[in-house]
Amino acid sequence: MEQLFIPDLNEQVDSNRMRSYPLLRYMGSKYKLIPWIYETFSSLEFESALDAFSGSGVVSFLLKSMNKKVYSNDFLHFSSVISKAVIENNVDQLDENDLESLLNMDGHADDFIQRTFDKVFYDKDDLVFLDKVSHNIRCLSSPYKQALAYTALFRSCLKKQPRGVFTISGNLDKYNDGRRDLQLSMESHFIEQVAAYNATVFDNGKKNASFNGNVFDFSEKLYKPDLVYMDPPYVPSSDDNCYTKRYHFLEGLSKYWVGEEIMENTKVKKIKKKFTPFSYRKTAIEAFDQMFGKFAQSTLVLSYSSNAYPDLETLAAIMKNHKTNIEVRTKPHKYHFGNHSTVSRSKVSEFLIIGRE
Repeated sequence: MEQLFIPDLNEQVDSNRMRSYPLLRYMGSKYKLIPWIYETFSSLEFESALDAFSGSGVVSFLLKSMNKKVYSNDFLHFSSVISKAVIENNVDQLDENDLESLLNMDGHADDFIQRTFDKVFYDKDDLVFLDKVSHNIRCLSSPYKQALAYTALFRSCLKKQPRGVFTISGNLDKYNDGRRDLQLSMESHFIEQVAAYNATVFDNGKKNASFNGNVFDFSEKLYKPDLVYMDPPYVPSSDDNCYTKRYHFLEGLSKYWVGEEIMENTKVKKIKKKFTPFSYRKTAIEAFDQMFGKFAQSTLVLSYSSNAYPDLETLAAIMKNHKTNIEVRTKPHKYHFGNHSTVSRSKVSEFLIIGRE
């Protein structure tokens, strides 16, 4: 299994546990920056933390592995399902009986995915499997087992997508380079991923929680996180950073498209875009100011990039309106996913902007 490269950290966190966290192909992923982020977290005093834009869940998992009480939030439903499976869930795993039930292809199931995504992403057998396993997941009695099964299914779907995003359709043979992930059936992937995510379940002795919502709706007065880690969508200098566009299939799959509006005129059957003010120049600065003010009673840690808007000086100045002591830590970084590695904007400086009293 692909693993994070995590050097030995110290007695505060189990490095082997961090290495076991499945690599999820996700735009803007912080996987390779985890040792650096850990260095920052370990230098700060806190017992509880909000991961306000949890994405793949890897930073939340780091915090949980550090034995912090973790609140994990994302405005995308499928990301919140991941954090429910590996952050909020402290005990439940999928056993052999669960897996047998999940792989039962004889039961009744809708054929929505087969009808809607025919000749879009996957072949007929994989689409049939997705319909049936989705039905079977919803029959599991434990919400944590459901979340764990969905998370395994999300990674299976990403592995079978040649580019790891859901923006291309039709004949995908031209992207088939013979790699194992593209040869395995969806069912085989799913079986492997169930085992991979079962291995992430552990109890850190805290009552962690997963949330699916707008960061501005999070009740900081009720939960009172000591530290708030923020990794919002970036406003790029070109292209766009729409997570809904890239992961709409997983977002729909996480709720079997209930309540989602499918844009039938699109080749890939996208769902309606989910708005976040952090993605637009005209709203980003005000959104940052509002967010820093909302969590002003907590230690603030903002993860940001040199190729995004607003710039470092602006962000530090905005945070200075709410916190007395501002520290910036910088690290060169190169993204290999979501951008072509040959373009200059994939080489960036990553910032951690820390705000304290």
